[in-house]
Amino acid sequence: MDDALRYASLLCTEGVARGLIGPNEVPRLWQRHVLNCAAVADLIPVGRRVCDLGSGAGLPGIPVALARPDLNVDLVEPMRRRSRFLEEVQGRLAIGDRMRVVRGRAPEVARLLSPPPAVVIARAVAPLEVLVAWALPLLDPGGELLAIRGSRAAGEVRNATSAIRAYGGYGVQVHRCGSAYLEEPATVVRVARRQAPGAPRPGRRRGHTRTGEEKQ
Repeated sequence: MDDALRYASLLCTEGVARGLIGPNEVPRLWQRHVLNCAAVADLIPVGRRVCDLGSGAGLPGIPVALARPDLNVDLVEPMRRRSRFLEEVQGRLAIGDRMRVVRGRAPEVARLLSPPPAVVIARAVAPLEVLVAWALPLLDPGGELLAIRGSRAAGEVRNATSAIRAYGGYGVQVHRCGSAYLEEPATVVRVARRQAPGAPRPGRRRGHTRTGEEKQ
């Protein structure tokens, strides 16, 4: 809990000063950001290696690492000022040994993520059809993307159908997470990557499979 309070304090101070969190977000920091991001941890199997793609201020990766001591999390962020903030946060948290900051964009960092992650998590990074093109090729075959989306998630899934299929995705589900402690549960789109090789490399947009909805 000390780490969670320390991280929230850093978001409210350094995060705001550096433009990573808007000042209007401070009063709703726990519900809208920290707990909303931590909720995705409910969907991650035990002991998996996780990649937070486009981590920004550490959301959702740091709340997931705080909620799940069994996980190791790579925080992938291309912008220097954001990655520096992440490195500073890592140095101030007791869980810093379970986190690694990787600076770069999705197509560039694949060689740095070794072994490949079993789970990629992301929030507010890109439209879903773009996100799957970045995320699925990074995954270990059999891994999955967990994308925190908004109220229009079902429509986004329909629009991303071609891209998901083209990049080897299948078994799409829409979950509602954190209903026991969130005023507005987090909506998470779950996309598995097929075991078979042959998905195209990042950079081309295409995509999907059938979708299902599951409430938790």
